[in-house]
Amino acid sequence: MTSHVLGDFDFIIVGAGSAGCVLANRLSADPRNRVLLLEAGGHDRLFWVKVPIGYLYTQGNPRTDWRFSTEHEPALGRALSYPRGRLLGGSSSINGMIYMRGQAADYDHWRQLGLVGWGWDDVLPIFRKSEDHHGGANEFHGAGGPLKVATQRLSWPILEAFREAAVEVGIPRTADFNTGDNFGSAYFDVTQKDGLRWSAADAFLRPVQRRPNLAIVTGAQVQGLIIEAGRAVGVRYRQGTEDREARAGRAVVLAAGAIGSPHLLQLSGIGPAERLRAAGVEVAVDAPGVGANLQDHLQIRTVFKVSGTRTLNSRAQSLLGRGLIGLEYALRRSGPMSMAPSQLGLFARSSERQATADLEYHVQPLSLDAFGSPLHAFDAITASVCNLRPASRGEVMLKGPDPAAAPAIRPNYLSDVADQQTALDAVALTRRICGAPALAPYRPEEYRPGDAPDLLAEIGKISTTIFHPVGTCRMGADPGSVVDGSLRVRGVEGLRVADASVMPTITSGNTHAPTVMIAEKAAQMLLAD
Repeated sequence: MTSHVLGDFDFIIVGAGSAGCVLANRLSADPRNRVLLLEAGGHDRLFWVKVPIGYLYTQGNPRTDWRFSTEHEPALGRALSYPRGRLLGGSSSINGMIYMRGQAADYDHWRQLGLVGWGWDDVLPIFRKSEDHHGGANEFHGAGGPLKVATQRLSWPILEAFREAAVEVGIPRTADFNTGDNFGSAYFDVTQKDGLRWSAADAFLRPVQRRPNLAIVTGAQVQGLIIEAGRAVGVRYRQGTEDREARAGRAVVLAAGAIGSPHLLQLSGIGPAERLRAAGVEVAVDAPGVGANLQDHLQIRTVFKVSGTRTLNSRAQSLLGRGLIGLEYALRRSGPMSMAPSQLGLFARSSERQATADLEYHVQPLSLDAFGSPLHAFDAITASVCNLRPASRGEVMLKGPDPAAAPAIRPNYLSDVADQQTALDAVALTRRICGAPALAPYRPEEYRPGDAPDLLAEIGKISTTIFHPVGTCRMGADPGSVVDGSLRVRGVEGLRVADASVMPTITSGNTHAPTVMIAEKAAQMLLAD
């Protein structure tokens, strides 16, 4: 079948998620640059995208989510659903809205790996450039940028008691997680505006969508790259039932995320040669690192029953309670409907061996058996805790040449013995916090994991992803990396990757803000070239 040629552009961006929206904005700011942004999903003008609590209805929804799942995870005893945004804004349109940069040491480690220009002092100005922070501009934060960063609009006495209990076991209060050292407890800052989600599409794309030099095409699933004489010159994509192609004179930039970008490279013949051939794909470049180095944050969802206070479990049980919650949001844009999935954050050290915090808590005034299941009938809190720097590594690998077929996703959670020990240490610390005097009035009673004969196995049963996959197109100074420090794909001219997949090691926190930073830096590099 002959493809319909959409046209010639300077830049083609694949994926309109957190990174793609930034790239589209920055690259099209110069009217001389002709920019094409391709998104497989549709628009984001949906009620449950804008209302913060709507993540409950957008994750798992085929209209907004790719609905990936992992392969069977041996340490967990099951496969996991693996949400990834499939609409304008990508995962920033369905995520937890937490604004978290990580630690200065994360980026200084990247610099120590030979990635000049990626240290904390290098990237901090880029974070500030994007930001419109609720506290205004200072040495750590920006004001007037596209990305709104707000405080949360709610209060729960049980969360304040948990925070005080953390102080009693040595985890201090902190005013700001985003100054380079996030050790301590605070309420998460969120990407919201006036009680509504503020996605990357809201921040970066919507204000510039009418630029005459920017074409935004939705419902366009890229099938593969067009490579001629060792150079990426365009893409093939399908829109509805029609095959199309577009050409790029300066660069094709993959911003399809830690699952989509390596999968597209593999479909285009760029990846581990033997495995590509076995999957029926002709090899263009033997690149063993494509799809390897998958890292993610596994959250252990510990649950403690409480009494003497109300949690969302009891507030949402009755029709009247749900009605009052809706009324509170309608009148003040506050209350549970304005909630990010997690409200209180704690960063702690799993042991004295750690130089910086290696655990992150997402504490919630609610509990349920599994994501998507009903809230429990009793009052309880969930203290999810994740290992910020897992040693376990997984992969993303195509199953065959069909672009519409999801790849195999194997995070290999808890496969490294060091991660197993950190998981046990994390549960021990959670028990210490819940046994501290500040929580005693609420009589916390451990519900999960409970008194299990094999605690590690029980941890596997209550653990799930916290939706932070990175690393599958690793950036590095070594020949085995997928992209170099300028995000150029090794072995192919005119091709870059600019999303969470390029992180050599995962950042110590939620990954949306670092992904925005990576895209900002990528745009600077592309424009400088």
